[in-house]
Amino acid sequence: IDILAEMAADDLCSVAISITTLDTRLKRLMEPRAASHQARLAAMESLSAAGVPVTLLFAPVIPTLNDCDMEKILNQARNAGAQTAAYMLLRLPLEIRDLFFEWLQEHYSLRAENIISLLRQSRGGADNDSRFGHRMRGTGTFADLLEQRFRVGCKRLGLNQREQITARTDLFTAPERS
Repeated sequence: IDILAEMAADDLCSVAISITTLDTRLKRLMEPRAASHQARLAAMESLSAAGVPVTLLFAPVIPTLNDCDMEKILNQARNAGAQTAAYMLLRLPLEIRDLFFEWLQEHYSLRAENIISLLRQSRGGADNDSRFGHRMRGTGTFADLLEQRFRVGCKRLGLNQREQITARTDLFTAPERS
């Protein structure tokens, strides 16, 4: 934090921290080796208190599995000092698609068909859409509702009200060759 705080004082850095869910069981199943949401919020709070700009990444959003946590996560992240927030709808490129479907059947078999259907509806009927501008958000009714909820939640909490966090690049100098 001491290094990041010094850099942040010169607008050279910011930090983005993802929080996927507030559900401890779901977190253990999805991210067994990752820090808890409490630890991530504590990190946000420490970084923010040190003057480091913090962004919440609510990601990945999985329809009916964790999207219900969106507003609570936004609120808790804002209370921990996040100034901005972003979300990303689950992407299923070929490398992970089958693995995710197997995981979903194993842990949420009664909901798997509905979750897959909503993801496909948000991807034009496909499992994935790699087009820039579409891959993180999706299209269609569910994706539109998710975006509206996110926008309203951020507005209500005062997130994303400032200019986009950007790092200065004018202080960069290439290292000398030795």
